[in-house]
Amino acid sequence: MESRVELFARIRRDARVRGLSIRSLAREHRVSRRTVRQALASAEPPARRVPARGSPKLDPLKGVIDVMLLADLDAPRKQRHTQRIFDRLVDEHKAVISYSSVRQYVKARRAVIAIESGKAPVEVFVPQEHAPGAEAEVDFGDLWVDLAGVRTRCYMFAFRLSHSGKSVHRVYPTCAQEAFLEGHIEAFNAIGGVPTKHIRYDNLTSAVTKVVYGAGRQRVENERWVLFKSHFGFDAFYCEPGLKGVHEKGGIEGEVGRFRRNFLTPVPVVESLAELNDRLKVWDEEENGRRISQRLRTIGQDFAVEAPLPAENFDPGLVLTPRVDRSSLVTVRSTKYSVPVRFINRKVRVSLQATQVRIFDGRTLIAVHPRTVARGGQCVQLDHYLEVLKIKPGAKAGLHGIGAGTGIRGVHPGP
Repeated sequence: MESRVELFARIRRDARVRGLSIRSLAREHRVSRRTVRQALASAEPPARRVPARGSPKLDPLKGVIDVMLLADLDAPRKQRHTQRIFDRLVDEHKAVISYSSVRQYVKARRAVIAIESGKAPVEVFVPQEHAPGAEAEVDFGDLWVDLAGVRTRCYMFAFRLSHSGKSVHRVYPTCAQEAFLEGHIEAFNAIGGVPTKHIRYDNLTSAVTKVVYGAGRQRVENERWVLFKSHFGFDAFYCEPGLKGVHEKGGIEGEVGRFRRNFLTPVPVVESLAELNDRLKVWDEEENGRRISQRLRTIGQDFAVEAPLPAENFDPGLVLTPRVDRSSLVTVRSTKYSVPVRFINRKVRVSLQATQVRIFDGRTLIAVHPRTVARGGQCVQLDHYLEVLKIKPGAKAGLHGIGAGTGIRGVHPGP
């Protein structure tokens, strides 16, 4: 069943690409004009509860069905299972289940088993030219950084425009969805807009929750990713899984390794990732003078003719709602961050971003901390405790060397 986010995304895309009126959109998507206006006003639908649905009766039988489908690969063509799978489940396993649920599972799973066994048909792909400003490619690559004296594994987000080869690189402590979305926003800001056709991806878990084998390029997408695409107005092109799909975005595959070898070797030594990303911005600009292969023009000259669509703002943070403990700390991904003491025992809203943690009381920003990768650590801002220090001055000595002045942050292991 299609979610409201996907419906809104299709309505916004038809309005953007086909230029349909509100009346036409309502008629084509079989919704009210009020729903169309909501979709055009915001990519995020009004919140409502959607009951989670599972398949408790089918799940214990999936392994049995897989065995039957695997045996069919070597069976004569006219003696393979069709409706017989349902009959055998009822007769041999006393299953109480609907035929439609078995049929839907078999339809999707049969293709997966054929691909995994190497007996699926081979597909042929036609090379394409990339129009200016139309297409881009995205990928992550891992690297090591000597971060504040500690060798730390980090992840480089890479975005590359297919026509000019103009690339944007950013390093984050994680490759989770918040870094994935923040990297896109950084790239859109750097190039001045959004590609007009699509962006190519492999099947990153930040975007894809399930690859539907045997159904072309159909994917089950993460709902927040659908909302993100709808907000910025672009489409995703998913490459084939495994080695078969590498050539479909070969530009970014080679770009990640080339940039890492040329600019991040030897291991960079920095005090913070913000410092490293400032260096990356300079290096990205210097790349404008480079020529790719045998091209006559430089990257900067080709980039000058590209005209991506303008982009709007989007909060890439993962939203959490922890409760402030009696030490005026909130726990986010095994790390504690301080807030002013007046919020003790209250729930707050946290926007967990790739490089920082922003904490809100309602819509009011009450604290901002750099995101730390130290598990079990603490990030404390001394001025959050001024109200307590006025009546308990002796507590100041126990703040683990955070500093005597206000506004000084400290990151240190927990007690």
